[in-house]
Amino acid sequence: MAGSDFLPRIAITAGEPAGIGPDIIIGALQKDYSARITIIGDADVIRARSDQLDTKLVVETIQPDKISPIHRPGHASVMDLRCTGAVVPGKLDQKNVTQVLNSVNIATDACLAGKFDAMVTAPVHKAIINQAGINFSGHTEWIAERAGVSQPVMMLANDSLRVCLATTHLPLAQVPSAISQEMLEHVISVMHADLSSLYKIGAPVIGVCGLNPHAGEGGYLGTEEIEIIIPTIEKLKAQGMSLIGPLPADTAFTQHQLASFDAVLAMYHDQGLPVIKHQSFGEVVNVTLGLPIIRTSVDHGTALDLAASGEANPSSLDSALTLAINFAENSADHG
Repeated sequence: MAGSDFLPRIAITAGEPAGIGPDIIIGALQKDYSARITIIGDADVIRARSDQLDTKLVVETIQPDKISPIHRPGHASVMDLRCTGAVVPGKLDQKNVTQVLNSVNIATDACLAGKFDAMVTAPVHKAIINQAGINFSGHTEWIAERAGVSQPVMMLANDSLRVCLATTHLPLAQVPSAISQEMLEHVISVMHADLSSLYKIGAPVIGVCGLNPHAGEGGYLGTEEIEIIIPTIEKLKAQGMSLIGPLPADTAFTQHQLASFDAVLAMYHDQGLPVIKHQSFGEVVNVTLGLPIIRTSVDHGTALDLAASGEANPSSLDSALTLAINFAENSADHG
């Protein structure tokens, strides 16, 4: 059990240095958090961006084997990981790809080793990483592979809605063949377990979307619901889970329906995420479920055109950091 003096140790990876990662970190750290926060990134980049934004931030470097002090607004404890290329706001440099990925690897490994209680990731630029010859589909898959998890579950959440994905970064044409009873059973089981442990929801109710329009219309618009989704739902309901579906996606997200759910499972990326991003873009948190560690992130990309402009909004990072702290406290209490 965690004592009342428990303060989560949170790692924040600084993301693509040419993007708004440094900006939103500087903005978020102006607030007060009950945690020990360590930024993993280039300390000089953070200092320079702070000057460019004319935002006061006291940057102190910290050795990898040391624990950061309790966070104070306007202060940053940085595990210094130097960029090898030039860092110009808005201009990508392949030479910095290694630094970007190393920060994620260091945070992941440190969480796995119990040195941090959670990690929060600022956005990276997928294209520049792939152009550097590294196969990178996203933070979710990268962190999961390093943590030894074959099938993580991606969730986006705000204060009123939680949307999980059965498939993540797949071309739409590949989605139907990727959906199986075994896969759905795993995803729903992970959702049920993490909603219970991270959110402290005693008996989660999960709404499950169909794959096809009108959830297949009884087989006339597709048979995946009949052959895959319904049998999976019935099997898990028999095990005691509270599941509703398969639901037509065009009505699953109405306020009346959502009042019945603790989370919604969408079958593919653009079935569920446009809804929650339309509802509260900039305040949504990306959460990776099914990991042995806690990982949250922002709901947006690197926004190269906004870097060092003073217009980047730190709200999503603030929400991700706050949720990571809450998860860490809940997990400590649960343990």
